[in-house]
Amino acid sequence: MQPLADITPLVASLNPAQKEAVTAPPEHRLVLAGAGSGKTRVLVHRIAWLIAVEGVSPLSILAVTFTNKAASEMRGRIEQLINVPIRSMWVGTFHGIAHRMLRLHWKEAGLAQNFQILDADDQVRLVKRVIRSLDLSDEQWPPKMVTGWINAQKEEARRPQHLADLGDFTQRQYVRIYTAYEQACAQSGMVDFAELLLRAFELSRDVPEIQAHYRRRFRHILVDEFQDTNTLQYLWLKVLAGDQGTMFAVGDDDQSIYSWRGARVENMVRLEKDFPGTEVVRLEQNYRSTGTILKAANGLIAKNTNRLGKNLWTDSGEGEQIQLYAAFNEYDEAEFVANRMREHIEGRSRHSDLAILYRSNAQSRVLEEILIRARIPYRIYGGLRFFERQEIKDALAYLRLLHNRDDDTSFERAVNTPARGIGATSMERLREIARASSVSLWMAAKNAAAQLGRSAGNVTQFLKLIDDLQHETRDMELSKVTELVIARTGLREHYRKEKGEQAEARLENLDELISAARSFETDPAARAAAASENPDEPVLDPLTAFLTHAALESGEEQAGPGEDCVQLMTLHAAKGLEFPVVFIVGVENGLFPSMRAVDEGNLEEERRLFYVGITRARRKLYLSYAEIRRVHGVEQIGAPSMFLKEVPSECVVETRPRAGILRPGFGSREPQSSYRGGYGGYGSGGAPGAARPLPRSIAASSGGLGPGGFRLGQRVEHPKFGEGTILSFDGDGDRAQIEVKFRDAGVKRLVLGFANLRGL
Repeated sequence: MQPLADITPLVASLNPAQKEAVTAPPEHRLVLAGAGSGKTRVLVHRIAWLIAVEGVSPLSILAVTFTNKAASEMRGRIEQLINVPIRSMWVGTFHGIAHRMLRLHWKEAGLAQNFQILDADDQVRLVKRVIRSLDLSDEQWPPKMVTGWINAQKEEARRPQHLADLGDFTQRQYVRIYTAYEQACAQSGMVDFAELLLRAFELSRDVPEIQAHYRRRFRHILVDEFQDTNTLQYLWLKVLAGDQGTMFAVGDDDQSIYSWRGARVENMVRLEKDFPGTEVVRLEQNYRSTGTILKAANGLIAKNTNRLGKNLWTDSGEGEQIQLYAAFNEYDEAEFVANRMREHIEGRSRHSDLAILYRSNAQSRVLEEILIRARIPYRIYGGLRFFERQEIKDALAYLRLLHNRDDDTSFERAVNTPARGIGATSMERLREIARASSVSLWMAAKNAAAQLGRSAGNVTQFLKLIDDLQHETRDMELSKVTELVIARTGLREHYRKEKGEQAEARLENLDELISAARSFETDPAARAAAASENPDEPVLDPLTAFLTHAALESGEEQAGPGEDCVQLMTLHAAKGLEFPVVFIVGVENGLFPSMRAVDEGNLEEERRLFYVGITRARRKLYLSYAEIRRVHGVEQIGAPSMFLKEVPSECVVETRPRAGILRPGFGSREPQSSYRGGYGGYGSGGAPGAARPLPRSIAASSGGLGPGGFRLGQRVEHPKFGEGTILSFDGDGDRAQIEVKFRDAGVKRLVLGFANLRGL
């Protein structure tokens, strides 16, 4: 047998906190690993230490990660450290380990030996078939929504029999579908992803021989990204550990940003209660960011109350202050980003050193447009360009049919989105008729709809919808056409049924398409780009020009894999990544924090998301917000995010005076600037020479009491507008203005002395 490598010199290179975690006796440990503190290094060295120094067999170690890539990298790094293959050690994701266990014990788990795994799309299709088999309408019971509900029940370890009948009709139907779905899966030998975990948990909990076997085997359980575990994953780990196993959990409660996926940050607190004697080790030395960036992050996250607590620090120097840009509108903001990027690139930075982070996918459209014009190569990380997104292509299909009835591709996309009861058989028959007559699908449907059987009426209704829309939108502004088409075709309701974050993102993108149409109306450069260069050709009408513009934009390819390019991504997608230079855009109330988070009282997770964004930056961070932003095709005045007040003022400089439209965000009483940052012409992007310290009043209300003893984020009640949440303050005493997002009345600005607000 190959001798183990001496890892003592490698451990000596760790900092004191890392060394404490790695070399601790085999007892329960919770490692609070701050951003950039080397948590993966600690986890890998801990496993190597157990094997090489404590004499633990690799067979008795279970290491759990959240991605297959992380598991593979962990295995490789451990083998490199100890110089011995560890193929016998179980390292993998929760789903991967559950699958391995079920393959070994399929009979005890009540599964077919050759059970198959349903991917997400196949699961939705099966749920759809089940819904129809129960004589239910998949319009009333959207398959995606029902699938999400079923998975959520499984992630809470709930079978249909665990769900009480409370006399609720909707709940009763859900349980009925869930029961029939389970029967369909069992009959066909299928297992979905959530079922993998639930079945492995039940196997470990309910079969004494299996439970005893794995408790004897896995005496050391190590878990990465523990803050992202859901209820079921935690319960399974608890069963596997039993009374004899030791738990070594690594995570950061300040980076828990996936509650909408079922993650439960409270599992970190439960760990200390369920595993008595758990020692907590804090990794607070950061190896990524400058002191200023860390001070900003620490000041922000300190406003969260439900946290275990730690304070990041670095010995690499303070670095530059964070630059805050108050843009006039979203185009001015995008121009500012592009101009600063040019400066960094001219200063020998690579494009890949730069990243733009945003709260909502819909924000990428304007940024993409400006980056294309600036000829800055970019890539949407883990996503599609704006005009390539499903919901945008669906809306454009309708617009193209208004413009050209013979567009078969658009006809096929629009005719059953949303579903109109026109089945695959009817569509194939329609294609046959079109081919035989050498006409478009539209003409075939118009001339031979009666040949489509039960679908005939539905096809006729679709044709009438398009004709009616063309009639109604004649002489209408482009943005109004877009808005009406989205509303009348049912696309908004169709995507709203998906529920959750994905549905919200799709609806935001549809709103942004309306804004894109409005911008196109007022932007001569975009219209000129879509027009022909031949002066003899006729000028395009607005709809044709816009559709041409959309086609050209979608035809502009992103930078390919491996190319040096700027990265664009949501803040959620940025977790785990780092960049020398980071831009966080759209830091405005209602956008970040999102209005949904404000309504649901989920500000702490939004604050954690901002913390994650800040700590992605290594040496330079830019923050920006727009005083006017086009939403749903309408210009709306916005306010700087409440989170900006919570960043220590000494960490930030503004790159130019604000336009003076929105004083409330910072409570400043300085003379208002008359500067107007490039409305229509996209602005100057802010001159670096205009930088000045952030007004001290930004810190005055950071986390403490504001005017009248109220706090940011506090729930209040107004005698006329009802319940709401405080978004910002401006001024002092009874004359202070207070901005409140009311549940029913929307956002209102009130004078405190006359508002008659009552705290809740």
